Amino acid sequence: MSATNRASLFVSKDEKAVAETRAATAAPAAQATAIPAQVPALRIVPLLRDTRPRRFVRVPTHAVGVHPEHREYPRATLKLPLRLRSVNHILEDFPVTLVTRDISSTGVYFLCPKPLEVGAPIELEVVLVSRPLGRGNVVVATMAQVQRAEPAAMPNWYGIAASFNDMQFGRDDGVPSRFLSS
Repeated sequence: MSATNRASLFVSKDEKAVAETRAATAAPAAQATAIPAQVPALRIVPLLRDTRPRRFVRVPTHAVGVHPEHREYPRATLKLPLRLRSVNHILEDFPVTLVTRDISSTGVYFLCPKPLEVGAPIELEVVLVSRPLGRGNVVVATMAQVQRAEPAAMPNWYGIAASFNDMQFGRDDGVPSRFLSS
């Protein structure tokens, strides 16, 4: 791949019309004196434009201000551990551990090995902070509702978009006693 700028000639309709009228009026004089026709000005126009919406990569969701993003709460592209605990208020025998694709303050998108119905209530646990030796982990436990389910690129996997209904944060490190009121 090369890192050179690539440009193409862009001539607007107005400039073409002006150039044609100049050429028509200057044609008799040009034949007599053999003066070359005026060359239109060049404009640099990028050939490749990114049509995808801009996303935050490894940035907290409180960072806002992206122009093409039309969501009220922008999504952060984060791969966080997610545990699917129940579907339709039926606890999973073995909670499935998955990975998020993106997350915001109001919802999450993840891949799941089983199909979920749109509108189904699900219970999720998302590990927001994971510290070594198990001290300082922050987990959000939430009831959510499936908003969208679509087939994924992997066979027999589904992309699930869910919106959070109720969230509770859990920490495994206790608050020091000096901060507790007596």
